[in-house]
Amino acid sequence: MLNYTIMEHDGVLVLTSDSPLNQKDFAGLCATVDAYLAKHEKLRGVLVYAKRFPGWEDVSGFSAHLHFARDHRDKVERIAIATDSMVAGIAESLAKLFTPADVRRFGYSEPDIAMGWLKARAA
Repeated sequence: MLNYTIMEHDGVLVLTSDSPLNQKDFAGLCATVDAYLAKHEKLRGVLVYAKRFPGWEDVSGFSAHLHFARDHRDKVERIAIATDSMVAGIAESLAKLFTPADVRRFGYSEPDIAMGWLKARAA
């Protein structure tokens, strides 16, 4: 299950998960993010915080993830990936290819540092 919350004051979306992602996860996430974006121009940042990469439950979960990323890529300034997962480097590289957002990787023990980076004004 994908857990998500938007820190409205800071404009930061926090994502956590410890089980494979599915299509319903992204339907709920999309509704939440779209409601926020109806009132705000962009998200300042997205924090992906997970000890390990959970993967997807099935192909529809993977497809929903790709659609969410595509539909919102121009609405995010920064993405912080805080994880110790071996696939984090790949995720960081792929994100940099498909989004204009500034993407940075942090260790799983560094969510506060990642959040500080997300909240800071881009130079």
